[in-house]
Amino acid sequence: MLSINDFASQTEPMLALLKQLVEIESPSTRKAAVDQLGERVAQELRQLGATVTVEEQTTAGNNLYGHWPGDAQRGGLLLMCHMDTVHELGTLARQPCRVAEGRMTGPGVYDMKASIAIIVQTLKTLREKNLWPNRPLTALFTSDEEVGSRTSRPLIEHLAREAALVLCMEPGLPDGSLKTSRKGVGSFEIIARGKAAHAGTNHKDGRNAIVELAHHILAAHQLTDYERGTTINIGVVNGGTRSNVVPNEARVDGDLRVLSPEEEQRVLRWLSTLQPVIEGVTLETRGSVNRPPMPRDATMIASFTKAQTIAARLGMNLTEGGTGGGSDANFVAPLGVPVLDGLGALGNGAHSEREHIIIASLPEKAALLAALLEAWE
Repeated sequence: MLSINDFASQTEPMLALLKQLVEIESPSTRKAAVDQLGERVAQELRQLGATVTVEEQTTAGNNLYGHWPGDAQRGGLLLMCHMDTVHELGTLARQPCRVAEGRMTGPGVYDMKASIAIIVQTLKTLREKNLWPNRPLTALFTSDEEVGSRTSRPLIEHLAREAALVLCMEPGLPDGSLKTSRKGVGSFEIIARGKAAHAGTNHKDGRNAIVELAHHILAAHQLTDYERGTTINIGVVNGGTRSNVVPNEARVDGDLRVLSPEEEQRVLRWLSTLQPVIEGVTLETRGSVNRPPMPRDATMIASFTKAQTIAARLGMNLTEGGTGGGSDANFVAPLGVPVLDGLGALGNGAHSEREHIIIASLPEKAALLAALLEAWE
């Protein structure tokens, strides 16, 4: 098994590749930009002997994956990484990629281009040391994780169903812990339509859509249950035209997070059965969970325990925790496939001008990834 020291000498190549990746800006909403990064990633995969498949998209960036055959009876290994970032084109000019005080900064460096560099260098080292895993191996790079994984979800689920283990290369918790539970993530909208009227002369003839929504905003807030891990957040409220007009339409946009399918059903059932409080007002509702919950169930516990044992052979104390945020691992967990999430570099400041990675974590994470690929049974 390769050690952390084996990868320490590979830090500079990882940083060199990472700098190239960061300097190819790839916001989710710019297809050409994401595709340019995808071409660079595909080049690395082909140099490693992968058969590269590019799933063409019309508006989003193309999704792609590299595949290496192996003993299919042992079950395949799937690596997952996304190429898109939240940073718009031009961010690099204001936040250039820099190395200083043991950190590398730059847009997307932490979430999650460092993971692409870790994957590439890990596979190169395994190849050079003749330690390539004797299993089918697939490395998936998607284009739209930051905007909901709409185009990539079917591909993620398809490849995950064929795997014995899925390794999601999202950053871990701030202390490096793996993420063994994630909340399901959804959104909802409530639209109230009433009747406009002059607020002074015909107030009683109006049907106030904002007042109607006030009832449902408070009811939505009451659905939050911290013990069950459920949170409801009303983030946007729109309605009305002038203060002297009874508003005839108003709407709210909300965010919902749940730890279990049962809580998902509870919240969505409430939404679908809403009835107007004010006579003469109508309601329109819509909502869904975009990413299902990733619970810390028996499969997750067993997977983490096995990973913890493998990490101990490297002298690493692997820890775990949960988060309210979602990732593409949320799509894997409901399939019953073992998934480990949070294997990316240490760092902080995701989605901000403070985004950075801790350089010393690169060889540590590469060694852990190599060990999992080598030793998973």
